[in-house]
Amino acid sequence: MSTLAVKPTKPWRPKVRNLAPEIFGAFFTAFATLAIVAITPLKGRLGFSFALIAMAVFTSATISWLRRDRKAALNSVSTVFVYVAAAFVIIPLSSLLFEIVRKGIGGLSWGIFTRDMSLASADSPLTEGGLLHAVVGTLYVVALATIISTPIGFLASLYIVEVKGRFAALVRFFVQAMSGIPSIVAGLFIYAVWMIGLGNSYNVMAGAGALSILMIPTVARTSEEVLKLIPNDLREAGLALGATQWRTIAMIILPAAKSGLVTSVILGIARVAGETAPLLLTIGGADALNLNPFEGNSSALPFYVWKNYSLGNPESIQRAWLGVIVLMMMVFIFFSLARYFGRTKGARR
Repeated sequence: MSTLAVKPTKPWRPKVRNLAPEIFGAFFTAFATLAIVAITPLKGRLGFSFALIAMAVFTSATISWLRRDRKAALNSVSTVFVYVAAAFVIIPLSSLLFEIVRKGIGGLSWGIFTRDMSLASADSPLTEGGLLHAVVGTLYVVALATIISTPIGFLASLYIVEVKGRFAALVRFFVQAMSGIPSIVAGLFIYAVWMIGLGNSYNVMAGAGALSILMIPTVARTSEEVLKLIPNDLREAGLALGATQWRTIAMIILPAAKSGLVTSVILGIARVAGETAPLLLTIGGADALNLNPFEGNSSALPFYVWKNYSLGNPESIQRAWLGVIVLMMMVFIFFSLARYFGRTKGARR
């Protein structure tokens, strides 16, 4: 019985892509853009940017059309616009971060976290005074706002997703409406109710109340989306075992969504940590450290930045940039924690 001899084939080798058209297109785009800027009235950085975008779209579409077809040309045009949109986001953000680091890194030292401004003035050198009072005030006001807003946000999301009561749609509407409230309106509300209406004085608690108004929508909406991701099988399993609805929520749903709920709280903290307008009307401002959040004027990093920058002298402006970089570091820590808990949640699933 004869057998057919099969000739072994060579392993597949990836073909090296011909990059000559892309390289030619890049050089053509650069030279054409320079020519357009030199000949036409399009001058300056803005004119150069518009000319570069137009030539990049034209060159990319032409090369794709000649190499493939019309659909490939349209795809190249959309790709260029995606890159341009990404550049419009990344370039301003990078420029902002660069300016903050460049102007604030010079005064960053350990001593600024151990001293306040009670024995120094705004025009004193950076070696005198610090921002301990502002950092402590920020931690106080953010912590109290978190204590106030977290239970309210969680209960609102549970009512919308789990209970699905008669007013669930109305609660969702108000949560979404609160997301668009300007921060100064929250500060004016607390000022009118807490101070004028009830006769209280400036303190950290008033600032926390204003920030909690801004934080509740973030916590509620993020928690709502997290609870929607929990499979219905877990709810049905708890009810099938004879547990009540609230016992199912407390023993099954909340533990399953724990990391996502923590993420929603951290995102809410990052949302309000840099708010300035509500604090201008509520905490009063102070240059000395105040460890009592329920009595007396206090400071916070946003208030510290606003106050020093408004004074206008070189030393105070440098202090303002120093406060900005410290505040940015705190917000970066909050967002890093949110990303960490989010990845932990995804890995457990």
